[in-house]
Parts: sequence; structure tokens; C-alpha cells
Amino acid sequence: MVYAPQEDSYLLKGWVEKLAVGKVLDIGTGSGIQAIAASKKAEKVVAVDIDGEAAVHAKNVEFRKGNLFEPIKKSEKFDLIVFNPPYLPEDKYDKEADTTGGKHGWETIGKFLKQAKVHLNKNGKILLVFSSFTNEKKVLEISKEEGYKYKLLDKKHISFEDIFVYQFQVI
Repeated sequence: MVYAPQEDSYLLKGWVEKLAVGKVLDIGTGSGIQAIAASKKAEKVVAVDIDGEAAVHAKNVEFRKGNLFEPIKKSEKFDLIVFNPPYLPEDKYDKEADTTGGKHGWETIGKFLKQAKVHLNKNGKILLVFSSFTNEKKVLEISKEEGYKYKLLDKKHISFEDIFVYQFQVI
């Protein structure tokens, strides 16, 4: 099931439009909104999603099917990696892969941050969006453990939660 763009997608898209440069990797592309936004400024965009229905058809965008970095060669490096992950904690009403990021919500983000740094060019950046339900403190703790510095770029309150856009770079 492809995740349809919501408020988090549009908030992240604004930053992708500002920061896309060189080679961009869009992990969990879903509808392709981030890949398409990046393709307007980037030299090349690779979009990855576990769901084959997520194939993005746009100039400059190459789609690869797989989970997180599985379809990315170890030698491939990017100037910007974008991720709108599933970030909600599991509950009895929602265990869908497109929205649930694990028991606590941050587990998928943790796996992503562990794997992403080897795919960043020098001075490369990561753009990541997640919710106050994800446990912001835990995500930032994981990022420090993995050797990233971070910066909050944007925050938006939407009815019952806050949505954050963070930028990460390897220290």
C-alpha cells in the first residue's frame, strides 16, 4: 500500500525543494512526492520503496524496489538522502507498514540512521520527518550514538501531534 501524501509529506517537500542538489536518494518514496520535488534541481534521483506500486515516473528519477538501503550498492554515495519513514508506534488499531515504525515508532528510523552514513558524500545531508509520537528524544539519542550532528529545520503542530523536519550530517 503506497502512503498518500499528508501534512508531513508537504512539510518535508518544502525542504527537499530548498536543499536538493547533486545525487539524491529518496528512501521509502511512496507516492514519489519527494523524488519528484528533488528531480527539479538534482542531477540524479534514486527512489526506493518496498512496495513495487510506488514506482516513480519522472525525468531524472530511477526507481528501485527494496527495503531501506537493500537495493543501494555499498559504493553509492549521495549528496542528500530523504526519508519520510513510518514513524508511529504500533497499536492495536494500526500495524500497517506504511505508518508504523515499530513497537515504539522509532525502530525503523534507528535502522535507517545506522545504514545511511556510509551512503553520504562528504558534507552530505539527511532530511528526516517524524512525529512527536515517535519520541524525539530517542531519535536524537540514536543519531548522536551513530555519529550525526542534527538541526531542527521545521516544526508544525497538526491537531494532536507535532511534526518535525530534521537535518542530519555525519560529524
